[in-house]
Amino acid sequence: MTEHDGVRDLLAAWAFGALPPEEERTVPPHLAECESCAAEAERLRETVRLLDGPLRNGTGERPGNGVIAAALARRRPAATRVAGHAAPYAAAVCGLAALLPEADGRWDTPVVHGWDVQATVAHLLAADEHLAVLLGPDAPVPPSPAEGVGWEDAWERRTAEVIAHERGRAPQDTVAAWSAQAHALLGTPEARDPARAARAVTLMGVRLPVADHFLVRAFEAWIHTDDIGRALGLAVPPPPEEHLDRLVRLAVRVLALALGPSAPPVLFSVTGGDEWVLGSEDEPVRAELALDPVDFCLLVGGRYAPDAVPRGHTGDEGAVRNVLERAASLAWL
Repeated sequence: MTEHDGVRDLLAAWAFGALPPEEERTVPPHLAECESCAAEAERLRETVRLLDGPLRNGTGERPGNGVIAAALARRRPAATRVAGHAAPYAAAVCGLAALLPEADGRWDTPVVHGWDVQATVAHLLAADEHLAVLLGPDAPVPPSPAEGVGWEDAWERRTAEVIAHERGRAPQDTVAAWSAQAHALLGTPEARDPARAARAVTLMGVRLPVADHFLVRAFEAWIHTDDIGRALGLAVPPPPEEHLDRLVRLAVRVLALALGPSAPPVLFSVTGGDEWVLGSEDEPVRAELALDPVDFCLLVGGRYAPDAVPRGHTGDEGAVRNVLERAASLAWL
């Protein structure tokens, strides 16, 4: 890993003021000489500043209160050196870990899918387990046999099993189990070596490189951090721009596969980003569709109904609706 790559992996920690002492001497000199790292560092620092003011989270305006920034400053978590593909997951884990102490005394607050805060963390424990077990760390909750069932049934059964187990424990123990498994994932060779993370594996019915499965874990961790923040009345920022771009690109690739080559072609774009033709490549584009990147991720994450997501569009409304409905159908969170 070059010095440039090493510094980029530390920028999120720098933005939160959470660099370990041994790195305090490394990052500032590099930022003074590297224009691209300095620009990305300032974008990340601006995200942290937003935590102390009004923050748009994709579904409207609500006040920020600096809870994640303040918590990170108090705890100064050690920066985890991981490759770029695992950095969004590392940042999402850090954000959720900073938010959860605010749930003390309110663990039974309803969050989503009939889960309270503790059950939502238990769900993430079960969800991360699929990749963790594949890469080596053992499951913290011994699984029961699930032979002869499809992945959807196995997924739902395992989530219910882990939540039931964790309800018999203190919420802090559930958080500790989730945190230990997340950090074990970030400590695997696949989190640090892009070559090892390039191999494709099938998890949750989707065959993707291990690197992309780390992005899936980042996506879900951020979605549920936002869920918990909403339930507690606390603002949660979107992922840093570079991480959000990775999540958007992965979601677009999965959406393109789900639509298939025969769907009515739609020119899709995200605000301030790239554009893609989704659907058939053998006929003229029938419509154009533009979404805010955060709104697009929330749609794919099941937090927007297809007819409710803010959008700009022209052309064939049926083709646009097809893309929106298929995007919403991808939600497994």
